[in-house]
Amino acid sequence: MAGSRGFGIDVGGSGIKGGTVDLDTGTLVGKRRRIVTPQPSTPEAVAAVAGQIVHHFGWHGRLGVTIPCVVKNGTAYSAANVDPSWIGTDAVAVMAKEIGEPTLVLNDADAAGIAEMHYGAGRDASGVVVLLTFGTGIGSAVFSDGELVPNTEFGHLELDGADAEDFAAASVKDEQNLSWADWTPRVSRYLQALEQVIWPDLIIVGGGVSKQADRWLPMLDNRTTVVAAQLRNDAGIVGAALAAHA
Repeated sequence: MAGSRGFGIDVGGSGIKGGTVDLDTGTLVGKRRRIVTPQPSTPEAVAAVAGQIVHHFGWHGRLGVTIPCVVKNGTAYSAANVDPSWIGTDAVAVMAKEIGEPTLVLNDADAAGIAEMHYGAGRDASGVVVLLTFGTGIGSAVFSDGELVPNTEFGHLELDGADAEDFAAASVKDEQNLSWADWTPRVSRYLQALEQVIWPDLIIVGGGVSKQADRWLPMLDNRTTVVAAQLRNDAGIVGAALAAHA
């Protein structure tokens, strides 16, 4: 894979970003391009923006696209922070038609996990590794001895009759103006609930709050070692490119 490059696009509720990836190092080649997610964020509207990004870079060849949905055999079965019309959509067909290149579509947290396992905090890790992305919601990716268990939705674990992400997502911290000292116990409680149903050997935390990991990771109260993600906001792009290249 020496000197090889790939291309990835990461679709989020607020922005769609993409770029060329050096697959040897897991880093972007030049700057990424970001465009605000259209509203409503229908499959066709999102695919049109993805096409703009690909054409901006002049990329030709297979590429990967992440979406905030459960994806099985190219079809979306959920829709988190995007238009509900994604549910039941052949996402690969919609994307490939607009982009004009062979396209792999996968879950956004799974893509971030793939990147972290190959290039980042999970590199060389064995056993059960869980990546959690704290943002508008909580995304999850689970690996067993390096193999992805796709489409886990651990952000929807129930806490007090509600989704855990409604209690412990980074967006909740912002919306309720919580301090790190107020928010971190919520994350601890969520991790403890997760540890009741699986026994991870390592937990990697990503999302914007991972940039300030030193402010809150030391305050966590749970049994599993927790480390900050290393690829930060580029993880989705990198993971999508790598998955498409495999």
